[in-house]
Amino acid sequence: MIRSKTVCFTGHRPNKLGGYDESNPIMIRVKSELERGIRDAIEQGYDTFISGMALGVDMVAAEIVLKLRDTTARHIRLVAAVPFEGQEGKWPQASRIRRSDIIARCDDVQYVCDPGYAAWKMQRRNTWMVDNSGLVIAVWDGTKGGTGNCVEYAEKAAHSPIIVRINPYEREAA
Repeated sequence: MIRSKTVCFTGHRPNKLGGYDESNPIMIRVKSELERGIRDAIEQGYDTFISGMALGVDMVAAEIVLKLRDTTARHIRLVAAVPFEGQEGKWPQASRIRRSDIIARCDDVQYVCDPGYAAWKMQRRNTWMVDNSGLVIAVWDGTKGGTGNCVEYAEKAAHSPIIVRINPYEREAA
């Protein structure tokens, strides 16, 4: 992977984005901002996108990349950075099906850690994504947690990726 032309995503889970019904106003705004960010990245020459395949922002971003790849940007690639095999084991059935559909359409799937749940494996996945990216698109409200840890790591990373932050609760200026 060429780090300088690669984008990764980090962001909140559904509970911080208005829930699993993605037709809520927060998710509608997040989807729009994500698509704008992805389109801008493509215009700037980025061609590979990494999704951590978690519920929420990761899967939404992956679906946007796939939509753009199928329509206007056929040259882009989607990589799934899965923290461990079985990540989706306790998810709702509809979310497991959605994840499976995305994984089937990815250009590459990287299992970052050995199988089996451990909370630290999500951070290891995030570290892997940042280390392999020149741009990080973060849907983050500034709170502590996995997304905050990922942004903090990106801010301190030796290769200094560009970080684009989308606050899910902040409306863009009119």
